[in-house]
Amino acid sequence: MRTSLARGALLGLGLWAGMAPAAEEAGTVRAQGDLAKGYCERVRGTSRAEAALELAPEVFASVGAVNAGDAMGGSDDTPLGSPKLRVTAGLGYDFVGLYRGHTLRSRAEAECRRYQALAALQSAVEQGSRLGEAAALDARARALAASLPRAETLVAELRNDLRDGGTTLEELNAVQVRLDHLRSLARDTAQAREQLALEPAPPEGQTLSALLSAFEAADDQVEVLSGGLRTASAWRLSVRGGYDEVFNVEQDTPLFGQLTLGYNLGHLWQGRANAQAREGRRQETRDAVDGAPRRVRQLLGELRITERSEQQRLGEVSALVTDLQGQLREVEQLQTRQVRRFRDYLLLELARLQAEQAYLGAHLETLRSMLGSTGP
Repeated sequence: MRTSLARGALLGLGLWAGMAPAAEEAGTVRAQGDLAKGYCERVRGTSRAEAALELAPEVFASVGAVNAGDAMGGSDDTPLGSPKLRVTAGLGYDFVGLYRGHTLRSRAEAECRRYQALAALQSAVEQGSRLGEAAALDARARALAASLPRAETLVAELRNDLRDGGTTLEELNAVQVRLDHLRSLARDTAQAREQLALEPAPPEGQTLSALLSAFEAADDQVEVLSGGLRTASAWRLSVRGGYDEVFNVEQDTPLFGQLTLGYNLGHLWQGRANAQAREGRRQETRDAVDGAPRRVRQLLGELRITERSEQQRLGEVSALVTDLQGQLREVEQLQTRQVRRFRDYLLLELARLQAEQAYLGAHLETLRSMLGSTGP
């Protein structure tokens, strides 16, 4: 405790002497930190207001009367002397306040980091199973944008062949149905992308487990610093000095100085109580039914199930794409009418599968980044 007070005193003297109210910044705020900007500004402002009173000295003054001087007429009736006017003024400083002021600022930064991590976790929870879908939708949109023009051209050519008697209405309808599926998939993809753009951006550059650990660490630090503030309230190390004059009484130097060390015996029972509070907060954060950590752990399990399922589906789709590409290479060497119609069907089906393949590949990559896992 004495070491902490000394360290706080040195730091606090430097802060107050320069009158610099800037708090320590805890790293670079990520994109998700924008969601917590208002909260961080509020807790930082509150801590600075409270720390200002802890770090600054106290100015005091008092006026009163004291019994001073010789007893009146040598009588024993007034052994302490007659009342005299007394004026006292000066400065006082509590060095424990240096520690408290620094701790208040540190706690505000811990609360800010806690809220930033919580905002990112809540954003992930809100998206749920759609987490990481933005990149997957972008990949599918690019694949469809590349294949739709050729599909449109194929249908236009079939219409011309129908007028010339080179194809049948059934063949044209079959191809048009496949083209309509591609158009519908493109519209659904565009709509999903617009809806995702309205929601907060999911966490980037950090796994959900890392964000959860950052939240729990910051939450624990808030409780540790709060316990430190409670402990510091048991100590008092103050110095007071200034002008002190009793009128009509001879004084060589009307000045005074005082050093006070105080200790509240309740501190002897604080250690166990603070430890109980810290452990209780950990358990509350971990097990809260509506808490973000609990929902994130559930989401992590769901995303791992989705990862395994989509990994299996990607293998199936990739095998189909490879098979269809091989069939296309074979049929393109033949020039019969029936083969050309079969080629058109293959091209449209291949476009659909390639769009699904692009979606699954991008989604798996994003999921692995968030889960901290690696692909096969």
